[in-house]
Amino acid sequence: MARRPRQAYGGEIYHAINRGNCRMRIFTKAGDYLAFLKLLEEGRQRTGMRILAYCLMPNHWHLVLWPAKADDLSAFIGWVCSTHVRRWREHRDNVGEGHLYQGRFKSFPVQQGPPLYRVLSYVEGNARRAKRVEQAQAWRYGSLYTGERQAEQQVQLTPWPVPRPGDWTAQVNRGIAEAELNRLRLHILRGRPFGSAAWTDQAARRMGLESSLRDRGRPRKKQDKQ
Repeated sequence: MARRPRQAYGGEIYHAINRGNCRMRIFTKAGDYLAFLKLLEEGRQRTGMRILAYCLMPNHWHLVLWPAKADDLSAFIGWVCSTHVRRWREHRDNVGEGHLYQGRFKSFPVQQGPPLYRVLSYVEGNARRAKRVEQAQAWRYGSLYTGERQAEQQVQLTPWPVPRPGDWTAQVNRGIAEAELNRLRLHILRGRPFGSAAWTDQAARRMGLESSLRDRGRPRKKQDKQ
């Protein structure tokens, strides 16, 4: 049976991430962060992308996106990344000097309900886990930031498709258990749908992501017959 091509389906929610090449810093000063936030808003206006959450870190960024149509995810992130690389290089006068990003962005679909809350908490709590701030809402370059924003920091967020808990900020600051963090990191690495076991299997089949469910590694060697 021919393998179905991997694609983004409208209506699904995705966690997306990209990192600097060799984990290099892509944001080195406040202006770098602000320029990327402005870029996110430009991309949102161009494509109609629904942005639920984000967090920019020195050498990578996280986005939680809710594309309306099948091709919106790649179109939005492709435009954001290519435009970011071009502007980043123009600002530094180093056009053509190696790669900024390590490669194509990574993403995985997320089930609505408790799995989505965990992903949102994972993203908005990123700076706190990295000890950049004591409280997640103090990180200026994340969607949980509660301070006053300058005009260039304004990224229009879409209301979540699940109710936002009244104590959400406190939940984010309580953090995520190490086992759950490891699980999320595995889903990032594999591009594996994140949700209940039944939903994950169904989503993987529907979206052509069956290979993300298989453990990677070298196959076991067959023992020689004695």
